[in-house]
Amino acid sequence: MKRFSDRKRRDDDFAEEIEAHIRHEEDANLARGLSPEEARRQANLRFGNRRTVREREWSYHTFPFVEGLRQDFSFALRSLRKTPAFTFIAVLVIAVGIGVNTAVFSVIDAVLLKPLTYPDPQQLVSLVNTGPRGAFPGASIPRFNLWRQQSSIFQQVAALDFGGAGLNITGGDHPEQVQGLHVSSQYFAMFGAPVALGRTFTQEEDSPNGGHVVVLSNALWKSRYGANPNIVGTAIQLDGQPYTVIGVIGPNFVTDTPADLWVPYQFDLNSKDMVFFFTAVGRLKPGVTIPQANAQMQLVAEQFRRMYGNETLPPGGSFGVRSLQAEMIGDTRSRLLVLWGAVAFVLLIACANVANLLLARAAARKREFATRAALGAGRGQIIRQLLVESLALSLTGGLIGLGLGFAGVRMLLRINPGDIPRIGEDGAAIKPDLNILLFTLGISILTGLIFGLIPAITASRANLAGALNENSNHASFGVRNGKLRMALVIAEVALTVVLATGAALLIRTFMNLQGVDPGFAMHNVMSMSMSISGERFQTTAPVAQVVQQGADRLHAVPGVIDAGVSNCLPMAGGFGMSFDVVGRPKGGSTSSGGAGFCSISYGYFNTLKIPLMGGRTFTRQDTAAAPLVVVINDAFAKHFWPGGDPLKDRILIGAGAGPAFAEGPRQVIGIVGNTHDNGPNQDPTPMMYIPLAQMPDAETALNSRVAPLYWFVRSEPDPRTLTTAISTALREASGGLPIAHIRTMEELEATNIAQQRLNMLLLSVFGFAGLLMAAIGVYGVMSYSVQQRTQELGVRMALGAQTSNLRNMVIRQGMTLTLIGLVIGGAGAFWLTRFLAGFLFGVKPLDPLSFIATPVVLAIAALMAVWVPALRATRVNPMAALRVE
Repeated sequence: MKRFSDRKRRDDDFAEEIEAHIRHEEDANLARGLSPEEARRQANLRFGNRRTVREREWSYHTFPFVEGLRQDFSFALRSLRKTPAFTFIAVLVIAVGIGVNTAVFSVIDAVLLKPLTYPDPQQLVSLVNTGPRGAFPGASIPRFNLWRQQSSIFQQVAALDFGGAGLNITGGDHPEQVQGLHVSSQYFAMFGAPVALGRTFTQEEDSPNGGHVVVLSNALWKSRYGANPNIVGTAIQLDGQPYTVIGVIGPNFVTDTPADLWVPYQFDLNSKDMVFFFTAVGRLKPGVTIPQANAQMQLVAEQFRRMYGNETLPPGGSFGVRSLQAEMIGDTRSRLLVLWGAVAFVLLIACANVANLLLARAAARKREFATRAALGAGRGQIIRQLLVESLALSLTGGLIGLGLGFAGVRMLLRINPGDIPRIGEDGAAIKPDLNILLFTLGISILTGLIFGLIPAITASRANLAGALNENSNHASFGVRNGKLRMALVIAEVALTVVLATGAALLIRTFMNLQGVDPGFAMHNVMSMSMSISGERFQTTAPVAQVVQQGADRLHAVPGVIDAGVSNCLPMAGGFGMSFDVVGRPKGGSTSSGGAGFCSISYGYFNTLKIPLMGGRTFTRQDTAAAPLVVVINDAFAKHFWPGGDPLKDRILIGAGAGPAFAEGPRQVIGIVGNTHDNGPNQDPTPMMYIPLAQMPDAETALNSRVAPLYWFVRSEPDPRTLTTAISTALREASGGLPIAHIRTMEELEATNIAQQRLNMLLLSVFGFAGLLMAAIGVYGVMSYSVQQRTQELGVRMALGAQTSNLRNMVIRQGMTLTLIGLVIGGAGAFWLTRFLAGFLFGVKPLDPLSFIATPVVLAIAALMAVWVPALRATRVNPMAALRVE
């Protein structure tokens, strides 16, 4: 680098050397009797061109190509500084195009490209159940016990939940509900969790009656316990019970479900309960591939059938494994790839726009290029000069786009994370790294070459004599240049049609989702969770007592209309349970099956205004001492009692699920309306509701470790104004248990459709950006066309043409380009929108309204863009136009 930066000094030294040589020759000429002037002239003639000699000498000490690029880059910066308006617009358009690509790639990098932050992450797999309908995670104790014995497949197998139930830190003035995960003893070793203090669970501590022990996260250790270095061995209160702290995990251990602390599962591995209430993750042995593991897991499934009976696995059911990273990502991969395709279209539109600007700029510089060619510049040098200018624009735009992309994606994910995994809270995991910097650099260079190559080649083809004789105010590259610009505009319009059509489909999807009746009231209803994971709530009676006392206290709060409790959160999925209709042959399509299962308090239906369609709902009298009853929804009744009366029958819930779920038949006492418990984009599923007070004790104990109690309060004023009073009432009724996850049902609905909202928002922004750039492109081409045809327009006006004729001529030309682009774009959208089928709801990929509305909006935008040049054409002064040449 020193040889390039030191050029001035070395050039000056060589110039002095040349001057000394010429003086020496001049002295010799004087000695031969020549006059001083003639002696100087002869010395200069003998030496030759000083500049040429200096350049030749410099080329011996440097790389000519690199030196040429340096000069071209310096000239490009000076040239761009002379046209600030052009430079600003071009850099802005490029920055937008590269910025959105950087933003989407930064998410793809964090979610899809980066490996999991655990040792040898490629060995980590999720253990799944397979069947004709696909694979799904989930484990029962017998499954887990058999899986963990497969030492030929796995190094370790660990069980874990997702902290849904929560745990309560009690024993102080500020009780707190925290995210506590139940895990088995192999969990920390399998994930390579660093231990900052103490140790993790032993196998003995993870067995029944293994004692109350807990491992803290680094964040909780610091925030609640002040990073006490002596905390290992001390006791903390969890749900009113003392737990001994045996370890603290290091700060760099990250879980996809953030955890504040961990407690051991303490399974009874002899259990025969078949209910899924946790998941299992394994680490493959070195050399074992996923296909090999799947083949062996099919043999394990046959062993499971022999051990526990054929009915424990459905027909065609088996076991398998999936990459843990793929399991965590789920369908997010397809969503991100679709968005990446959309931003690629935005970048192509930006490239077409800037290429149009460069073509217009090259036309105005035609005489400059001709002059350079006349002075000896080759065609390759001119192309190189223009490409360097393009790269200067694209690299500047890329640098700005990098900042815009990161700022934009962090702001967007803070507003609406869209349920994207692995991005951290508010997108905290998305940070600049080498991958993103190299991507931005690469796409900046590629972009500069794409939009700069065509204008550079076109400019280098200029006719030398014609260019030098042409008036600078009427410079053009002729028909070829005009066709190129028109083709670029058509491409812009076509790409925008595809983008805008996709945006229209997603907007309609979002509107359809918002229009779905969830089946329950959301206005002025608040939900909140209460963890009941302590030993106090291992039987049903104390849970029912807390629910009853809590409801009574809530009804005493001024403004509260009704309150109810459930172990399921509406629109967030729930539990499933098998059942048999008593008196019907077992195994028939209308006598046995599976359905959603939810335990509720008697005020649940009234609080959420779920309509009663037949029979009755629960009352305070439906206690543990009363006959067992069940309420079903309309979907359940229509599927299993087509044309019949379910109120005359009884059903047996949990048959075959294990001893914890053994209970007598329940009388169907009522039918309620359907609710969209799996989200508004899913059809209502058959549901069974039982009184919370009638749950079997073993089921209550299991449920307390899996899910919290969800309270729902309907009030006359905005429930957020009653948050303090409601929380106080529930704490008093429960003996000090904290309340968490307080939100209105509208907020819950917004969370439920966050993915669709994010998809719609992003594609709408991209579509609008494309629309704006396409309109600018049409405007630029037509403005340039009017400028180039000034003399023609003057002649037409001199010959009597009406201004309306001239205006219509310009509009017709611009709208013809737009129409061609709309047709091509419509064909592209017809083919590409099929990739959006999985993201749509209530609208088909070939939705007529979207395919009609999009071209109409684009045509209106194009007409507005054409109108200004058309008006300018009508104001041409014929006399001035005729004097242009």
